[in-house]
Amino acid sequence: MKRHYFISDNLDDLAAIERELEAVGISTPQIHILSNDDAGVTLKQLHEVEAVLRKDVVHGTSVGAAIGVACAIAVLLLAWVSGLAETYTWLPAGFLAVVVLGFCTWEGGLIGIQEPNVNFRRFQQELREGRHILLVDVAEEHEDALRRVTREHGSLEPAGEGKSTPGWVIGAQQKWSRFLELAP
Repeated sequence: MKRHYFISDNLDDLAAIERELEAVGISTPQIHILSNDDAGVTLKQLHEVEAVLRKDVVHGTSVGAAIGVACAIAVLLLAWVSGLAETYTWLPAGFLAVVVLGFCTWEGGLIGIQEPNVNFRRFQQELREGRHILLVDVAEEHEDALRRVTREHGSLEPAGEGKSTPGWVIGAQQKWSRFLELAP
């Protein structure tokens, strides 16, 4: 799957585009709107990017965890090389390694929550100007349908491509939505 980015000034146009994309077989979990106008997106009932995904929390936490693993290994190696583990047992060194790992992971998340998502940084100027970003994740078989729908809307500016949400996540979201429709 591939993610396509488009820029628009008009939420009404984006609502029409979302309906047209759904009509040609692109499901709602594949379509997202990134905008600073949360009220407008909600009012138009558009599928917006989740607040936690607008920030770099996931990436920051991952980086923090990687640094934490390296630091925890360093703590354990230091305990082994210095002979402290043989003198006092491995328990204090192991506990310190777990604490260091947790702290680095937590700190990475805190740093990430202050930054825009790494995938959306290039759109910060457009968002400040009040424009909206349409993100569409499509498989090869829907590429032509996406081109047809977006070509019909002249106000929509192509803004590049990127890595999409994994197909299994989109499939799980579709099944969950279907379950919620059928559940009493």
